[in-house]
Amino acid sequence: MSRSLRRGTFAASALVLSLASLTACGAGNNAQTLQVKPDSAATSIGDITIQAATLVTQPEPDAKGPAVVTGTLFNNGRGAQTLDSITLPGTGATVKITPAKGEGPVTVPPNGGSVRLGGEGNASAVIEDGREAAQDGNAQQVVFSFSETGDVGLRAFVVPAKSFFEGVGPSAQPSTTPSASASESPAGDASGSPSGSPSGSPSESGQPGSDQPGSGQPSDSASASNPAG
Repeated sequence: MSRSLRRGTFAASALVLSLASLTACGAGNNAQTLQVKPDSAATSIGDITIQAATLVTQPEPDAKGPAVVTGTLFNNGRGAQTLDSITLPGTGATVKITPAKGEGPVTVPPNGGSVRLGGEGNASAVIEDGREAAQDGNAQQVVFSFSETGDVGLRAFVVPAKSFFEGVGPSAQPSTTPSASASESPAGDASGSPSGSPSGSPSESGQPGSDQPGSGQPSDSASASNPAG
């Protein structure tokens, strides 16, 4: 083999080894593509697509109260579909679904129509015992049941109603009504009756130079007693 041919063979082998090492770095366990994680859960079955599915709990970890299921439902079919139920497998939680206006089922319009769950003016899906059903940081299995497509399941992240999720979180915060009413009623009774009596008696007794009828009577009696002196 000539010297020029051997040089060409060595150069080709070096190029192959370089490409192989780059490919290994890009597709190995440390590949950058494997480190990209979705911000929220999404899935598509049949004509139904669910995006940004999230379970939003109370903002404070020790607060008890409802949680909500949020997300956007798309219908790519030719007929409308209703969202019949939402369940959380493995829990005894009940999810109450309410349309944005009025009563009845939540209907997803056809031909690319959508319905948003959570947030002001949108349909809602409220989990009554939210803290017991889902824990922050977990990925909770959620199943959406539609009238035509059937069950569509995915795992949704559980996050507190803070930062980006503050506006779509549970609308009903833990009630503080009992403590407020207890503190208000004694203050109202104490401030009402004592303040009325003392303020009323000085005004009726009359003061010098007052134009009130009560203050005129003492001045008349005093002038009637002066001639007698």
